[in-house]
Amino acid sequence: MRKSLSLIAMAAAALVFVPHAALAQPAPGTCEFKKADIARDIDEAKAKQQTSRVRGLEKALRETQANCSDAKLQKAHHASIQRQEKKVAERQRDLDQARAQGKADKIASREAKLAEEQAQLQKLRTGAR
Repeated sequence: MRKSLSLIAMAAAALVFVPHAALAQPAPGTCEFKKADIARDIDEAKAKQQTSRVRGLEKALRETQANCSDAKLQKAHHASIQRQEKKVAERQRDLDQARAQGKADKIASREAKLAEEQAQLQKLRTGAR
């Protein structure tokens, strides 16, 4: 009991000393998040000495700093979701058609394609990368 209390106390003390900036992460889907993501990629590319990639990422960061707006990002994200919803609907129609024909091999193939498109849609909706 005493040991677990001391572990809890040590964990709480560690949280006090974590810099506030480390706790404050930009929200996904914002320009600040996008900039931070590109900056992290730049650091990784520098660590791997990928100079061509670093140049490309630095250009992307400059363009993001100059042109990015949260409203534009949100609008683009919404458009991506709508495109993916159309793909899912198309795959569902393909599957329904294959079922109507009764061809097992086509049904299995269409089910797999539909599952892929649905997974992509879910990924977009949750904001996962």
